[in-house]
Amino acid sequence: MDMFNKLTTLFQQALETREPSINLLDSFIDHWKGITNYYIETTDESRPVKQTDIPWRLRQMLDILVYEERRQEDEETGPCLEYLLQHKVLETLCTLGKAQYPPGMSQQVLIFFTKVLVQIQNPLLHIINVYRPVQKLIHLCGLPHSQTEKEEAQFLFAICSRVKKDPHILNYILETTKEGKPQRSSSVSEDRVEEGASRASAPESPPSRSPAQPGIIQVLAHLAGSQKRRVALRAMESVLLLASVPQVEAAELLSQHTPLCFLLAQRLCHLYSSIPNTLDPADLHSYALKQWRAEVSQGGAGDRPSFPGQEHVDRFFSWLDYCDQLINKAPQVFAVKLSSALHQQWLTGVVQPQLLQVSEVVVLTHTALLSCSVRYVHSAALLHQMVLFLLGSDTDPEQRADTPPQPPVLRYHLIEHCDHISDEISIVTLQLFEELLKKPNRHILTNLVLRNLESRSYRLPGSGGGDERLGTEPDLLEESDELEEDPFVPGIYADGGFGGSEPLLCLSSHKGEKRSSAHTQIAETVNSFLCLVPQEAKTSHLVQGAGCETYVHDALKSLKECSSLSVEWGWPDTPKPTDVHLSAADFYEGHFLKVLFDRIARILEQPYVLNLQVTSVLSCLAAFPHPHLHEYLLDPYISLSPGARSLFSTLVRVMGELMQRIQHLPSFTHRVVAVRRQLMGLDEQTMTDHGTLLKGVIVLEEFCKELAAIAFVKLPLGDREHHVGSNP
Repeated sequence: MDMFNKLTTLFQQALETREPSINLLDSFIDHWKGITNYYIETTDESRPVKQTDIPWRLRQMLDILVYEERRQEDEETGPCLEYLLQHKVLETLCTLGKAQYPPGMSQQVLIFFTKVLVQIQNPLLHIINVYRPVQKLIHLCGLPHSQTEKEEAQFLFAICSRVKKDPHILNYILETTKEGKPQRSSSVSEDRVEEGASRASAPESPPSRSPAQPGIIQVLAHLAGSQKRRVALRAMESVLLLASVPQVEAAELLSQHTPLCFLLAQRLCHLYSSIPNTLDPADLHSYALKQWRAEVSQGGAGDRPSFPGQEHVDRFFSWLDYCDQLINKAPQVFAVKLSSALHQQWLTGVVQPQLLQVSEVVVLTHTALLSCSVRYVHSAALLHQMVLFLLGSDTDPEQRADTPPQPPVLRYHLIEHCDHISDEISIVTLQLFEELLKKPNRHILTNLVLRNLESRSYRLPGSGGGDERLGTEPDLLEESDELEEDPFVPGIYADGGFGGSEPLLCLSSHKGEKRSSAHTQIAETVNSFLCLVPQEAKTSHLVQGAGCETYVHDALKSLKECSSLSVEWGWPDTPKPTDVHLSAADFYEGHFLKVLFDRIARILEQPYVLNLQVTSVLSCLAAFPHPHLHEYLLDPYISLSPGARSLFSTLVRVMGELMQRIQHLPSFTHRVVAVRRQLMGLDEQTMTDHGTLLKGVIVLEEFCKELAAIAFVKLPLGDREHHVGSNP
């Protein structure tokens, strides 16, 4: 190799001092004849190509072509390039590479083609004597047990880089049924080349039928699954180049006239199906995505898997991330096509049957995988398809149903799984819905909740409250009096707040200061949630580190995130006026809220972790700034229609049940404090009688504080800052 490099350097120096192009042409022809003469003169057919002078002569031919182009002052084709085209040098090399004679010749041909495409700057791929041998060489790539995968990947990447610069040549490379004709060359010499090709009865347009051998798309899909990481990375980068071509015509060609979308979705299905059915959902819940480029190039090099089956999970999510990025970068027509293919082939074809399985282990694993998938999908088109898959497209108010829908609807089953007999399935399904609520897609909130609150029929027709109560102090006072008389809410205005002795908001005015009814309403709302928990059950003020600061900080963060998500969704600022002719009996909160409220109603009987997940989903919903959602979840003063329930009314009933239980448990407050200290890690965990009840009480108190904090941060900024320092 050192000798070859020295000879190459000497040749370059000789080129610098050469005169007229005829000397370059003579040298070019000499090298080409040296290659062809080898086949005439050699007698040793087993001699590897690297032991001949063919690689060196090919490098010299390339150097001459590059040097000639640099010397050209116009766009005319140089005599050496014209010779290459006129004498079909590339066609001949392709034939020699296919024959693998001498052994290893295909590798040298791939290298030469690649360097020509990379180093020659003038457009080439629209010329028939270039794109036809390129097509033939593509057909020789991606064959089983190939020893030239590296060179094949580099060759295809060079082609795709050319397409990225000049999308019009895509049709020549794809050989699709979409018609296209080669552009006429601008130089007389190139015209002569094409005239010579015509005389040889060569067609001037790409074949109208797909080739029998694999085309560039199939080859790239094959190489993307290579065990050689650099090969796979190069192939994936090549597809990304093609998919990100901004011209709509190119995107239509790729999406409608090639199997690219099908093949990408097919590989995702294969990788998903290789994941074991016995994964721990906790491992998936904490799974950190490694972006596709890092995963393909590095893999788990040097890292031991943190859980069984992680290598399969890594490969699947790497490919999902890759498809997601393709969709993000591609024109809309390609993004929609690929997203739809993933919906049909992966979600409907592979995932849905697993979610409807009888086996709880299978349902658990695949729900956790789906939750993780939702978390890491960012492209709008793919997210839209995932939402349609999970929830359907309905936006009309739901009707109360006593029997499951027929045929089975995935949305129904998923919501039912939130109240599954298996607590683990309930938890992981609730996590799935929480991931959905964090995504920037308006249909999610509309489908799950808002379509059922649109008419505000949860309110008693003609009743005060909400926007109708603003500025009407007598109604406010009247409803406050009614709430004070509720036996389940003793001392709702008594002392007792985040600190146990102080409410979060002070309702009294400073001297000379006037409070608006809206201001008073929000203040009372906050304190209503704080005072829901009976005094005997409040323990946060008895344990250091259980204060309110974290809740206010987290609520403010959640409000900002939810407001950012919904800023472009066109939500109203104030509640919609109610229809006085609407029947209050028509209200149904919808399947999703029904299940969540049923779960809250059983908070004293459910496992601690399950309670945390239920309250987390409801807190997420409460943080959204839609006026109907805010009213239904956070306004304790609305007069509910017959048979309707709200979050506050559900909590009131839980408190009534709790007060009855407290009477039968001596030293109740002491027991709750002991359990709280254990949960905070201050004391060692021990078996405790009535542990589920005591942990439920702690979650209940913290949930009420969380809801109060959310209501507090929804105050206008000026009022909020005033209240922070207004406690007496």
